[in-house]
Amino acid sequence: MFRVVDLVPGKNGQKNLTFITGGARSGKSRLAERLALESGLPVHYLATMQQWADDDEGGGRIQRHQERRPADWTTHEVPFDLDKAVDTLPAEPAAVIIDCLSVYLSNLLLLDLDDRENPYVREPAIMEKIDLLLRSTAARQEIDFYTVSNEVGWGIVPTSILGRAYRDFLGLANQSLAEAASQVFCVLSGLPVRLK
Repeated sequence: MFRVVDLVPGKNGQKNLTFITGGARSGKSRLAERLALESGLPVHYLATMQQWADDDEGGGRIQRHQERRPADWTTHEVPFDLDKAVDTLPAEPAAVIIDCLSVYLSNLLLLDLDDRENPYVREPAIMEKIDLLLRSTAARQEIDFYTVSNEVGWGIVPTSILGRAYRDFLGLANQSLAEAASQVFCVLSGLPVRLK
């Protein structure tokens, strides 16, 4: 079953939303950063990755992203409730990078998850959070949003039910963002391919 998000009339999508997807280390974040910089607007960076004390690799990834950002960009750490973060941004023209949807969805999926719980029961709540995010971005037409996500469904089928649920939920979330956006890019080996 295909999920259709119809937030803005017309076939061109939400004019203030650009969706950028692709594989790991493909250049998605760099494209979002370039587009935001080229806009000439003040930039807000909504970072969804949490820093864990025992995760040196993740910490290094966060540090590399931080070092690339110009000093005048405003960073907001938002592992949860992206919709509320969008709602509270200043009421002025800006470029906002959401980096990234795939980590955000993982945060939502793993929040207080019991090992015995079937992760698929979380689908309605997670997809509601994606819908809330889209409603919030649609309501902020003075802001240009550049949302980054990963394509995780091109590889082998995960062996765990948690891995399969994550892959499935992210595939649905990516479809929702791509349907709503006026521009969609897939980045392959550093090369952006415009899909929409």
